[in-house]
Amino acid sequence: MKLWGGRFDKETNELVFSFTQSLSFDRRLLPYDLRVTRAHARALGECGVLDPEELQKVLSTLDALEEEAEQGTFPFAGEEDVHTAVERQLVERLGATGAKLRAARSRNDQVAADLRLLLMEESGNLVQLLGRLMEVILERAEEYLGAVMPGFTHLQPAQPVLLSHHLLAYFEMFRRDTERFLQARRSADYCPLGSGALAGVTFPLPRRYMADELGFSRVTANSMDAVADRDFVLDFLHACVVLMSHLSRLGEEIVLWCSPAFGFVVLDEAFATGSSIMPQKMNPDVAELVRAKAGRVLGSYVAVAHVLKALPLTYNRDLQEDKENLFDALDQVKGCLRVTVEMLSTLEFRTDRMREAAGEGFTNATDLADYLVRKGLPFLRAHEVAGRLVRICLERGIGLEELPLEEYRKVEPAVEEDLYEAISLEKCLKARDLEGGTAPSRVEQALREARDWLEKEREKWMGGFLHLAP
Repeated sequence: MKLWGGRFDKETNELVFSFTQSLSFDRRLLPYDLRVTRAHARALGECGVLDPEELQKVLSTLDALEEEAEQGTFPFAGEEDVHTAVERQLVERLGATGAKLRAARSRNDQVAADLRLLLMEESGNLVQLLGRLMEVILERAEEYLGAVMPGFTHLQPAQPVLLSHHLLAYFEMFRRDTERFLQARRSADYCPLGSGALAGVTFPLPRRYMADELGFSRVTANSMDAVADRDFVLDFLHACVVLMSHLSRLGEEIVLWCSPAFGFVVLDEAFATGSSIMPQKMNPDVAELVRAKAGRVLGSYVAVAHVLKALPLTYNRDLQEDKENLFDALDQVKGCLRVTVEMLSTLEFRTDRMREAAGEGFTNATDLADYLVRKGLPFLRAHEVAGRLVRICLERGIGLEELPLEEYRKVEPAVEEDLYEAISLEKCLKARDLEGGTAPSRVEQALREARDWLEKEREKWMGGFLHLAP
C-alpha cells in the first residue's frame, strides 16, 4: 500500500524504494503516530467527515493497534514509513472508513506532530535521569564532606579545595542541563496538525481541540513554518551536545584520577575492564566511552544543522535525515547518563591521597601572597615575593610551610610567626569564606541549597511530563 501513486504508471524501482524508505528507523514513532491518528480521527468527527458510528469503529481499532504496539506485535509489512503502516492497518481492518482518515492531513504535518511529541516526552525523561545523576553527586558530596583535594588550572596544582566543592561544580553543570532540556521541551510544545502539506487544509479542523487532546499547549502560527521547522530538533540536540560535553569532562577526570599518577579514585571492578595481554590492567573503559560518545552526539547535531542550512520552504525529503541522527543521539545520551550514575555511585575516593596531593605543588602560594598584602604590601610586590620564596623552596626540595621563619624574613621582613597558620591547608580553605567559595561552611550551605532545589524541582518534574523514564 502507498499513500500516493495515482499519478504514476510505473512501480517504484526497488533500489529507489530501499533508498527512500524510512520504516527501518521511523517505526520508533509508532506510539506517537497512533496518538496523532486518534486525535485526527476525533477532529474529523467534529467536522463531519466521520459519523459517530465510524468514529467509534476507528477509535476501537486504534485501541487494538496501540495494544499491539505495546506488546511488540504490530504487523509491519515492509511499508514505506510508519504512517503508511498505520494507515494500511486501518484500511485493512475498516475498509472505506479507514480510508477516510487520510482526509485533511499530510505526512508533512503528521511527522512533525509525531516528532514533537517524542521530544516532549524524551526531554522529560532526560530531566528525570539528570535528577538521578544530581542526586548521586549530592550523596557523594555529603559522604565526603571535609575531604581536601587540589584544585587545578592547566592540569597543574593551583589551590586546595574541598572534594565536595569540586563535585558540586558538576551539579551546577547538570542543573543547567535540566534547564536546557526543559527549554527544548517548550520548543517542541506546538501542535502542527491542520497545516497539511504546507498551506493548511480545507476542512474546519478544530486545531486547539487536537492540541489539547495530544497534550500540546499551543498550536503553530504558520502552516508553512509548521511543516518545514526542525528548530525544535536542533534545540534538543544542542541540549544533548552540552550535556555530553559535561559528561565527557567528568569521564576525563575519572580516567585521570584512577591512574596511579593521581590515585584519587578506585573504580568498582564492575565498571572497569581488563586487558587481553596485560593481566594487571583494570581499565576505565566506561568513562573513556562516555568521553568518546560526546563527539558522536556532536556529529548528530552538525549533521542535522547541515540538512537544514539551505532548504527552501517548505517540506523537502532531506528532512527525513533528521531522525536517525536524532534517535542515535538520544540513545547515546540516555545510555551515558545511566552508566555514569552507576559508575559514580560506586567510585571509591582515596581521600588520603587527595589530601596529600593538595599539599603538593605550592597550592598555598596564593595565600602567602594574600598574607603579605594583609601585612601592607601591594599585591604585585606580594606576588613577586611569594614567587621568590617558592623558588627557594624548589631549590631545597621543601614546601612553603617547611621554610624557616628567618629565611622568610631575609626576603620580606614583614613576615611573622602567624604566617604558618595562614598557609595551612585548613586556613587556605576557610579563607575562601564567601558565597560560592570552597570554605567548609559555604560548601555545607551550598549542599543544603542544592538538595532543597533538587527536591522542589523533582516535584514539578513528576507532574509535568507525558511519560517518565522507569
